[in-house]
Amino acid sequence: MPEKIFVLAVDDDETILDIYNTTLSEFELLTFSNPKKAKEYIFSSEKKPDVILMDIMMPGIDGVTLMNEIHSTDSTKHIPIIAVSGLNDAATLNDALLFGAMDYIVKPFDINELQVKIKKAAEISKKTKGN
Repeated sequence: MPEKIFVLAVDDDETILDIYNTTLSEFELLTFSNPKKAKEYIFSSEKKPDVILMDIMMPGIDGVTLMNEIHSTDSTKHIPIIAVSGLNDAATLNDALLFGAMDYIVKPFDINELQVKIKKAAEISKKTKGN
């Protein structure tokens, strides 16, 4: 049996995290409502996620800043990030893509679409991890 895709999700909205927990059971999932704690985990843990779901608008550290930090660090720059945002404006999405999001999805999202995006991101991650 293949290893489950390890997804780390960061969102300050507990409802979104509940949706992830109930609908993404085919993946190994770790959720954080606090972006600072997620950052600590990402940079200190031996086990890196295959894919990160990142909310854009969060208190403390916004998703774009955190993406930039993740992709500026050698040990984490290969991890694909899917930006998740309630904002559907071009500037926000452009910033997310500019600072490292591989893809994005707008809330409220279609869970099947999100699962497809996660699988696609994990495939790319496996290919680039070797480089």
